[in-house]
Amino acid sequence: MIENKALLAKFVANVKESQTLWGLQDKAGEGWVVCDSSEYEETDVMPIWSNKEQAEGHCTQEWQDYVAVAIPLEEFMEYWVSDLNDDGVLVGLDWEAETDCLEMDPIELAKELVNIEQE
Repeated sequence: MIENKALLAKFVANVKESQTLWGLQDKAGEGWVVCDSSEYEETDVMPIWSNKEQAEGHCTQEWQDYVAVAIPLEEFMEYWVSDLNDDGVLVGLDWEAETDCLEMDPIELAKELVNIEQE
């Protein structure tokens, strides 16, 4: 659990600095990478990253037809959180292939991110 808190703190600090999150979108601009949760059965997770380099590093193999796309923090808070929550999709923070990442409810992530918007 302590490791998860450290991952979350690092993610939030990076987003605070850049005011941006990153996702992988298909080159046609129609869909985003979503994968199966490693923690919960029949649950989807949208990997998101706190920096462009990490996101771009995953545009290989099965995701070679995707590109790293910036999601402004304000847009994420205003639109994405409720859409992801409505669809029952978790977010995977600074997702790494072949590793269990920190999967969070988007509302819980939003609560953490609200704190940085108010500072």
